[in-house]
Amino acid sequence: MWARWLLWLHDNIFYGWVIVAASLAIGLTNYGMRYSFGVFFNSIETEFYLSRAVTSGIFSAHMAISSIASVLGGWALDRYGPRRLTFLMGILTGLSLIMISRAGSLWHLYFSYSFLLAFGTSPVFTVVNSTVSRWFDKRRGFALGISGAGNAAGTFIMAPFSAYLISAFDWRTAFLILAVISWSIVTCMSVLLKKDPAEMGLLPDGAKPDVTRPARQDGQGRKPGTGLSLTEAVRTANFWFLFMIWLLLSLSVHLLLTHIVPHAVDLGIEPMNAALILSLIGAASIAGRIVVGRISDTIGRKIPAVASALVQAGALTFLIWTQDLWVFYLVAAIFGFSWGGLSSQVTVLVSDVFGMDDIGTIMGIIGVGWTIGAAIGPAVGGLVFDASRSYAGAFAFGAANMLFATLIAALIRTVPRRAE
Repeated sequence: MWARWLLWLHDNIFYGWVIVAASLAIGLTNYGMRYSFGVFFNSIETEFYLSRAVTSGIFSAHMAISSIASVLGGWALDRYGPRRLTFLMGILTGLSLIMISRAGSLWHLYFSYSFLLAFGTSPVFTVVNSTVSRWFDKRRGFALGISGAGNAAGTFIMAPFSAYLISAFDWRTAFLILAVISWSIVTCMSVLLKKDPAEMGLLPDGAKPDVTRPARQDGQGRKPGTGLSLTEAVRTANFWFLFMIWLLLSLSVHLLLTHIVPHAVDLGIEPMNAALILSLIGAASIAGRIVVGRISDTIGRKIPAVASALVQAGALTFLIWTQDLWVFYLVAAIFGFSWGGLSSQVTVLVSDVFGMDDIGTIMGIIGVGWTIGAAIGPAVGGLVFDASRSYAGAFAFGAANMLFATLIAALIRTVPRRAE
């Protein structure tokens, strides 16, 4: 019976959707580990007698080091493929979480969380988006929306789960349990990954080969050499537009994800309810990625990208005056949906505009923008709070950056062009 069922799946379901499902699980796990830091924030701050700027610095250092790991991950992906790289990521993530659970001083946290966990989690953006992009063409926006939902699902699931573990045990035991989960899921899912459809004699989107035409040689549904090389890509304005949007989006997202829980707790909201704000951001982001990704396959990428950036700027502005829990939930839903929508458009624009020739390395370098923004955002939030005892200035800063991102998104040329 099982053999017959597996045979039916093999014959009727395009393997690209298996890639999407595995990528979703990997992203959920690795991003969930990273973006649960806000839930652990108060526990670490209290136990090690740290200021909020120093506590934020642990995450900021993690993201700064991730910029190096992202580039190396892109190179390793193009050279060794997603399977071996992802397996190594699972091992490093589990090991780093175990070391965090045993940390006895601040430098232990900087080594285990800021350094080792960066190499375990940061290549996930490149692995997921580059691999899925190779498997899809006409339905790329929708497929990337689903696989990229792992980012948001990680926040939605891991944040309250981590809060529960902390309340039921303690923050150290919580990290230990998360280590076992990470090892199990990421290493198992890595076995399912394949670099592109050509490995299985397939074409993108499950298309049937056209026997009346010469066979494609690259397995990407396009003639070899039609994509831009890394050197050509970095000479285009589009490359730096996408880099800056990714940086500005990351800055605002990580500013909020790191500080929204302590901000809500400061206003008298219970920690578990505050953690649910993170969950709602993650849940809304899932919807934003899938809905906006699907819409963009029909109307194009530019309008959804501009609209998402503008809405996110508005959500951050409104947060300055938010006091009540239900308003926090409303703003979280709006922020999360717009975050997911813009994120899905940036990732699909990279593959649409630059092609597949050097997609791993290109995404790895653009991913540096994400890590730079993620290093700046939490640090700015901590510094502003320590100076003013308020997050109002930090949220205003995040909103201004998203208005700038809206302008940049409007300047992107969505038709692929070679560098001149």
